[in-house]
Amino acid sequence: MGKPNFSDEFKRDAVAQITERGYRVAEVSQRLGVSAHSLYAWKRQLGRQVSGDSGKDAEIRQLKRELARVTEERDILKKATAYFARDAK
Repeated sequence: MGKPNFSDEFKRDAVAQITERGYRVAEVSQRLGVSAHSLYAWKRQLGRQVSGDSGKDAEIRQLKRELARVTEERDILKKATAYFARDAK
């Protein structure tokens, strides 16, 4: 049984889940069925390819991660409000 070949797009998407969306490596590893070691290697490999990131690019990525997290929290609160409002009637 050989090791599976993953496309570059798959690798980029997996790394994006860690770097841009803020998921933990262990969580992404388990969900995708890929070893954590592979994810770290892909992250390192893709980081070299994207060399030359300016401070603004890093800040934009960080702000996008934060926006995604806050948006998810907001959606959860909306659902909870609707749930409790329904029970109050």
